[in-house]
Amino acid sequence: MASLHVALSSFPGPSFRPTGKLVIRCSADRQALFNRIAPVYDNLNDLLSLGQHRIWKRMAVSWSGAKEGDDVLDICCGSGDLTFLLSEKVGPHGEAVGLDFSNEQLLIASTRQKLRSKTYYKNIKWMEGNALDLPFPDSSFDAVTIGYGLRNVVDRHRAMAEICRVLKPGSTLSVLDFNKSINPLSTTVQELMIDNIVVPVASGYGLENEYKYLKSSIRDFLTGNELEKLALEVGFSTAKHFEIGFGFMGNLVAIR
Repeated sequence: MASLHVALSSFPGPSFRPTGKLVIRCSADRQALFNRIAPVYDNLNDLLSLGQHRIWKRMAVSWSGAKEGDDVLDICCGSGDLTFLLSEKVGPHGEAVGLDFSNEQLLIASTRQKLRSKTYYKNIKWMEGNALDLPFPDSSFDAVTIGYGLRNVVDRHRAMAEICRVLKPGSTLSVLDFNKSINPLSTTVQELMIDNIVVPVASGYGLENEYKYLKSSIRDFLTGNELEKLALEVGFSTAKHFEIGFGFMGNLVAIR
């Protein structure tokens, strides 16, 4: 499979308003953001979710239907949590591809792979690439996952269409992300947690402005029903969104 390489130096950094608030304007800004948080990303995930994110990620991989011998793709793979879980599912006779636009995240993922001794982790390939222009032929994969990534792409319709294109007919996409609830109380509680727990903890790592972006990104995301509608619009045959993590997280399962 051909790799799509991105020259990181060609992208400008994100902008800050006089108030110090981070302004995310385009994919280049988002790329720069994830490069900056990469060194502490895993530690923050464990701390902020009390380790629960590992359960949600196992659920997402299970919903993908990945099995022994499959070719699978993890988009916006970050430091590789979902990719490693997919690798375990497909085994030494399958192949797992982890794709991300953050070179720093991919370097961490590759280092983590080298530290793991089990043979099947050798079936992983890391690629720097764009979720809006996947560098793969049609019908390449038996399963695709995307964890905490669809919310951050600048064109969700195009990203979903690309995923549908590279999936084999009858295969499954599993999308894990924060849940945009239609319940005002749930939304209020979620935002209070971000303001009073997530951002203060992130500030201890010098990333206060980066994590303030989280609340607005959830507000701009799609509800479960809207995600289901989007999946059907781009060509998936069925789509179902599940609320997990006390309704603060959600997982879309769509079959091509």
